[in-house]
Amino acid sequence: MSEELTREDVRKIEAEIQKRKLEIRPKLIEAVKEARAQGDLSENFEYYAAKKEKNQNESRIRYLERVLKFAKVISTKSEEGVVGINDTVVVYFPEDKEEECYRLVTSIRGQSLEGRISNQSPLGKALMGKRVGEEVEVFLEGGSSYTVLIRSIEKTGEKEEEEIRKF
Repeated sequence: MSEELTREDVRKIEAEIQKRKLEIRPKLIEAVKEARAQGDLSENFEYYAAKKEKNQNESRIRYLERVLKFAKVISTKSEEGVVGINDTVVVYFPEDKEEECYRLVTSIRGQSLEGRISNQSPLGKALMGKRVGEEVEVFLEGGSSYTVLIRSIEKTGEKEEEEIRKF
């Protein structure tokens, strides 16, 4: 399954790949060389730790490159009054008589404990494309569901884009 990413997500991933390749990789290669030079490799903890860290960096690079290779770039633009990516949505849960505020983001930036929910989550999928005042049914795995009411939608302005770039 391909990952849905915004152009900003793609830029952040590309920047991380470059940093890992151009800054982190050379340091880790040097650390492996230094540890190897200490002699007997059979009992050289520093060598194994350096190799492990180097391999983790290489794995992360491969993972990020694979994400980009198969990614589907999606737009952050949506109509006024319609829920889209990067919008902040206030929803009312009638069963609990509570309101919650969420920012809808791509799955790579989702952090539910920080109020950022993925557009691929059950609630995120249900909210996408809906309008203020609509009652939305959220379907969960296992067949259960619940209803929420969209109270407000705040579009992301250009000033807020800097905040969104952090994930």
